[in-house]
Amino acid sequence: MQHDTHKRDFSTNARLPGISALAAGIGALSTFAAFVLLNLIHLFTNLFFFGSFSFADRSPALNTLGAWVIVIPAVGGLIVGLMARYGSDKIRGHGIPEAIEAILFGKSRMSPKVAILKPLSSGIVIGSGGPFGAEGPIIMTGGALGSLIAQCVKVTSAERKTLLVAGAAAGMTAVFGTPVAAVLLAVELLLFEWRPRSFLPVALACAVAGFARAAFFGTGPLFPLVTAAPDAWSLVSCVIAGLLSGALATGLSTALYKTEDLFGKLPVHWMWWPALGGIVVGIGGFIEPRALGVGYDVIGDLLHQHIAIQVALAILIVKAVIWVVALGSGTSGGVLAPLLMLGAGLGVVFGHVLPGSEPALWPLVCMAATLGATLGAPLTAIVFAFGLTHDSNALLPLLAATLVAHGFATVVMKRSIMTEKIARRGYHIYREYGVDPLERHYVEEVMTRTVDALDAQLTVRDALAGWFGTTQTRRAYPVVEDGAVLGVVDRAMLERVRAAETGAEDKAEAGNASSQTLADVLHTHSAVFALADETCRLVATRLAVHGLERLAVVTDMDSRHLVGIVSRSDLVKPSIAHFEEEHKKERFRRLRPRFGKRHS
Repeated sequence: MQHDTHKRDFSTNARLPGISALAAGIGALSTFAAFVLLNLIHLFTNLFFFGSFSFADRSPALNTLGAWVIVIPAVGGLIVGLMARYGSDKIRGHGIPEAIEAILFGKSRMSPKVAILKPLSSGIVIGSGGPFGAEGPIIMTGGALGSLIAQCVKVTSAERKTLLVAGAAAGMTAVFGTPVAAVLLAVELLLFEWRPRSFLPVALACAVAGFARAAFFGTGPLFPLVTAAPDAWSLVSCVIAGLLSGALATGLSTALYKTEDLFGKLPVHWMWWPALGGIVVGIGGFIEPRALGVGYDVIGDLLHQHIAIQVALAILIVKAVIWVVALGSGTSGGVLAPLLMLGAGLGVVFGHVLPGSEPALWPLVCMAATLGATLGAPLTAIVFAFGLTHDSNALLPLLAATLVAHGFATVVMKRSIMTEKIARRGYHIYREYGVDPLERHYVEEVMTRTVDALDAQLTVRDALAGWFGTTQTRRAYPVVEDGAVLGVVDRAMLERVRAAETGAEDKAEAGNASSQTLADVLHTHSAVFALADETCRLVATRLAVHGLERLAVVTDMDSRHLVGIVSRSDLVKPSIAHFEEEHKKERFRRLRPRFGKRHS
């Protein structure tokens, strides 16, 4: 084709270096925010459970409060309820749905209150025993930091989204040390596109956070683990583990929103719900203290088989109940760490009866499968589990089980735990996306090449009489002057010009009075054209922005030599082809058994 040398795999963006530089700075800032958040959790844990002002990392399971432990989560919930009521209700929930909502429906704008109150409220909730992780709050906090910085510079809404997601993904990287998984989380959950303009800045922010993390948290995986290479029987176990994990994810999501509905029916203001949920958390913590708090140490013990099956079953049940109740109450906390613990607990309980490989593999496999099925982000879960453990032998089982769990949840559930909350607010999110048919095709493939052009010196009267009368063959015609296109005219435009010139309200009364030339008419209009090597999507957008029905297609913007005309109806052609690809069933070969000839 004539313009093949100008076509690219990806669109160019001159602003990409500047946005990437901003993303790198946001990545470093989000790492520091993660350090502050984790220290807030440590501080409030020591204050609530041990009565000491300390930033030491201590598990709430080591407390000696006895039955008084029931009161602590309720106090934390009450404080956060007041903060949400009189500060910002955006701090409620686990962070990721709120970030998605801001991206898709709020032009990626978040308030300074969220950047301050989200880590503080999460520190209080988790420090008082809330069964949450730090990743949801830091995703929300990092996203708020990225959004705030973007609001201080002149950027588009799409660029602001990129910087918001860069802060969110960098925060996750800082907490878990899993930069590649954080990038995949951005792609599967937050960006809603796959473009270099957004992917590269987010990946750069995660890389910066990954390097900066060493200064605050050290290096190495969070849960180092080495398992034996899987054998052939492990595939059967992966299918079983995937189905069990998918069922657990489905049950958790269903139970969560049913619990949220129950809280919604209470005859008290939502400000009090976190305190009521905190009572249930406290009772659960009294029964099984290791279910309280973030529980990274418990996750590590489950992965390394340091917890007996009966104890793992108790942790699984208690953690599931208090997590569902606490999150359903609208308090502040994350979902990743609880899902890791629940999935690992499931793997410990059933790992000893699954055939193939060693029992130590299945807590890790179920952990990833439960996470992937619950979030609707299987690739994130697979790479996340590997990043947490660096166990390369587990990659194949992780892939098989997580995809089975994701398939199960996709069939059974309409929406994931991330999108259900947004759907309840009246917004629908369709998470499948592919290459737009209009992006795949170019103007030269759909335009009309045989075009009758009008001379610019033709009068409006003559044009209407000669080209828009009873013998009219085209809806509109390009107008050419000295070989260059001036624009496109149609009957409606020329009728308006004739009526305006004569001052007649009825176009029929205007007669043949107009003697303006077409050049005079088009000189009062801003010239808009299409190029043959532009995508149909770009031209469709141009038509919509300018409120036009069709554009002249020119070789270049300097010579404006006419090569064709493209209309809205032409731009439907790629969609028709795409529809046939998706829905038209065809058979090109018929398989027939071939038998040998019989010999008499």
